[in-house]
Amino acid sequence: MDNKVPTKVAVVGAAGYAGEDLVRLLLSHPHADLVTVTSRQYAGQTVAKVFPKFSHLPRARTLRFVDPNIDLLGKQAEVVFLALPHGVAAEFAVPLVQQGVRVIDLSADFRIRDPKVYEEFYAHPHPAPELLIDSVYGLAEVYCSAIEKAKLIACPGCYPTSILLPLLPLLKAGLVDPAQIIVNSLSGVTGAGRKLEVEYLFAECNESLRPYGVPKHRHLSEIEQEISIAAGLQVFVQFTPHLVPVNRGILTTLCLTPTTFFAGDPSKMETFTRQLTDVYQAAYGASTFVRLLEGKALPDTKNVVGTNFIEIGWRFDVRTGRLIVMSAIDNIVKGTSSQAIQCFNIATNQPETSGLI
Repeated sequence: MDNKVPTKVAVVGAAGYAGEDLVRLLLSHPHADLVTVTSRQYAGQTVAKVFPKFSHLPRARTLRFVDPNIDLLGKQAEVVFLALPHGVAAEFAVPLVQQGVRVIDLSADFRIRDPKVYEEFYAHPHPAPELLIDSVYGLAEVYCSAIEKAKLIACPGCYPTSILLPLLPLLKAGLVDPAQIIVNSLSGVTGAGRKLEVEYLFAECNESLRPYGVPKHRHLSEIEQEISIAAGLQVFVQFTPHLVPVNRGILTTLCLTPTTFFAGDPSKMETFTRQLTDVYQAAYGASTFVRLLEGKALPDTKNVVGTNFIEIGWRFDVRTGRLIVMSAIDNIVKGTSSQAIQCFNIATNQPETSGLI
């Protein structure tokens, strides 16, 4: 695409948390022309009326929500973002891809390569298995070259983003045992989406911490898929997500077992630490949005909320022989909307940081 001409884009499902944030980013994106936003609930109303926080942007005062129409979307936009529930997204993706439109899907419909695994975790047959071969997993720092050419980009879930970015380089380098991975993650309430359900009401979430989705959270399907690819064998992960009373942010802790047995040998531990640092630098040293923490610094959601950054830190526990790796992201931004914009930038040959810094 011509870098000088803004790409015409549309957001389907623009009224949810992810959709709202996509609209925010696209309204100010130097290389995107937001031509269509859809919402059955708000059809006919301007973006500024529905989201007053955007009213300072001229385009928000004139752009109106419309009912979704696949034929019109295909004619109006070159790239369509789907911020829809799983199952529904595929209904739009299939005809749009057939029309030659580039699709960036924020749902789970095209993240899982095996339709049987999708059915196992999402409790219904895959709605469009014929498109899985054309889908690219949109983990931007890992699959950048594939994203450049993809017609259908499946953005990762928020938990997987916080887990895979710190873990994949270690597995590929053979530094940790893939059979011994324990993950605990804490997520803000927006991770559940904008919906009216009792367990997500303020009075139910405030002053409360609780695990959920145990032992088989849906995101395990893509987490285990990508970990297995990196390790070169089938891997199963112990993953426990928790809901915490903050609006947004994810803090993840991975307990890992190094493949090197130290047995109290400080020289081996020093070698492992050096290897670990080298592996992370090779993977992310040139990545704008990955912060590799040094010294006493540890990941903290307050440093990444509202941004496309991920913080990664690590410690070695001499007493247990385990490696503890930690990460922090914004679940709505890096975990959803801004990662989609990062993929958009890569796919349209724009600087990866466009609209995100």
